[in-house]
Amino acid sequence: MTTVFWFTRDLRLNDNPALNRAVLDSHVAGGNSVVGLYVVDQQAYQALSGIRQHSLTESLKSLNTSMDGGLLVTNADSASELPRAMGEVVRAAQADRVIATRGFDPETVELQNKVGHYLASIGVKLFLEDSIYAVAPGTVRKPDGTPYKVYTPFYKGWMATGWQKPTPFAGLDDSGKTVITWHKPTADQGAPKPTKDSPIVVKAGEDFALRTWERFKKRALAGYAEDRNRADLSGTSHLSHALAHGEIHPRTLLAELGDLPGHEVFRKEIAWREFYGDVLWHHPYSATDYLEPRFKEMRYDEGALAEERLAAWKAGKTGYPMVDAGMRQLATTGWMHNRVRMIVASFLVKDLHLEWQLGADWFEQCLTDFDPASNSHGWQWTAGCGTDASPYYRVFNPVLQGLKFDPRGEYVRKYVPELAHIWGAQVHEPWDIIGGYAHGYPAPIVDHAAERDESLKRLEEIKLAKPAFAGK
Repeated sequence: MTTVFWFTRDLRLNDNPALNRAVLDSHVAGGNSVVGLYVVDQQAYQALSGIRQHSLTESLKSLNTSMDGGLLVTNADSASELPRAMGEVVRAAQADRVIATRGFDPETVELQNKVGHYLASIGVKLFLEDSIYAVAPGTVRKPDGTPYKVYTPFYKGWMATGWQKPTPFAGLDDSGKTVITWHKPTADQGAPKPTKDSPIVVKAGEDFALRTWERFKKRALAGYAEDRNRADLSGTSHLSHALAHGEIHPRTLLAELGDLPGHEVFRKEIAWREFYGDVLWHHPYSATDYLEPRFKEMRYDEGALAEERLAAWKAGKTGYPMVDAGMRQLATTGWMHNRVRMIVASFLVKDLHLEWQLGADWFEQCLTDFDPASNSHGWQWTAGCGTDASPYYRVFNPVLQGLKFDPRGEYVRKYVPELAHIWGAQVHEPWDIIGGYAHGYPAPIVDHAAERDESLKRLEEIKLAKPAFAGK
């Protein structure tokens, strides 16, 4: 019998235990044929931004190349139709099993449950193996068996739990020759064709991710502890896209980290991703709702003015250079520096008094590295309503943040051309420069000092004496 492997957020061959099981199961069954399947949810794909469409398409093309053209891509009109589309492939292959990497976010769990029930109805079993994390959500727990709600003790438990070593692809022999046959029992529809333009040429795939990792180790890993917060420096790994698509597994990165300060901080950043995955697993409602429910009672702005300000934020036209540079980086690259994500999030929630979900939805639409757990809980951290969150009264001053993390103004000048004529750190305060607005940059849409006071006033109104979501 043929085995079907369902690729999801694991678009790679190496260090993919679920795929290796599919290969080994095929051998045990007396054959060497595997169907490597990806199902495109066309409704979801069409809703993506142009950069995100191109990102997924390029990742699938790269995977297909690594499989010597063996990836089978089929379409489903929507998520509800995906089980049926998969069932057609399974029937055509006369397969008795489908193997996939286990998902842990609410949307993926629901989809995998539906696929499992549908396949069972036609006599086929769905087996879920491994995860996109080094340590699967739900594994790390306190001594009393309850989940951690604070990062630092979670990190200690995560380190103590440990993870397996990366495993090579089981479909190759010692000489690197493919020893399986990629089977296409139905017509291959190929990687989806983007229907929207991308402002950049997207590079993706497992080989590109591995090369990016090698460059990062040489370029910036040693100085990561100091440089990762500098928006004007290339001090980050640029691997978040690859991790989101599963083009590289965190185990591959962790296996090469030592005890140097830069290595330790990078390991802790990977652990933050795993912590958020764990929190979402235990509290699936928090993908779209407040983890700390008291913040639902806070006053948030609505109406025409609020919509106008939200549009200005999305377009990078708030009149605050560091905020606008971040939003324009997002629009033109599909990515934003992590420190700047915190700055723009604080501005949306605490300067514009808008709910965090509005920003999270925009990030989901635009980020090529979108991850449901990291996105929702990164936003809730800044908004003060998440787990181990920044206190709500910590309101980022966008000017001071710019001066600290873009001290020469190079990041702002790169993404806000209307301010390119202003030299040095003065670019963060164009209102203090003669001719600062000469090229059409907008004046601030709000007064930060006044809105900070307003935010703290609204915090007092909900009388948050003790968070409902507390603990270590």
